[in-house]
Amino acid sequence: MNKKTKFVIMGISAALLSTAVLADIASLRGNVPLDEASVPATIQRMQPDHSPDARAYVQQPPLIPHRIDGYTINLKFNKCLTCHSWANYRNKGATKISPTHFNDRDGGMLANISGQRYFCTQCHVPQVDAEPLVENSFEPLRAIKQN
Repeated sequence: MNKKTKFVIMGISAALLSTAVLADIASLRGNVPLDEASVPATIQRMQPDHSPDARAYVQQPPLIPHRIDGYTINLKFNKCLTCHSWANYRNKGATKISPTHFNDRDGGMLANISGQRYFCTQCHVPQVDAEPLVENSFEPLRAIKQN
């Protein structure tokens, strides 16, 4: 069998496999086509500023308890650091950045926040006033439960 024939057979196999996998995927709106969907997407209202939310699972990044509309986070500036940096958190009454955000990929300590942790909204998200999509019965272990 030459390379071209092998390539064609592999392509057909991949197409059949992907069709079988996609056949099991279902839309949350059911079998209604997008152009016939009558329920518009709802825009959720952001919660007003409040104290930090309880975490839903172990190792969950803390949730942002305030609006971040218009916050600039780019290579030259990070608005989050104006309140949450170690230099500013006391004066602003904000939570300080975790020491883990100053580790490089090898575990060494850095003088500034790690590039891997600089873009806060990769992990931390603000909350909206909405019902949970799925029920969560998570309970932290007693040894680490907050009082």
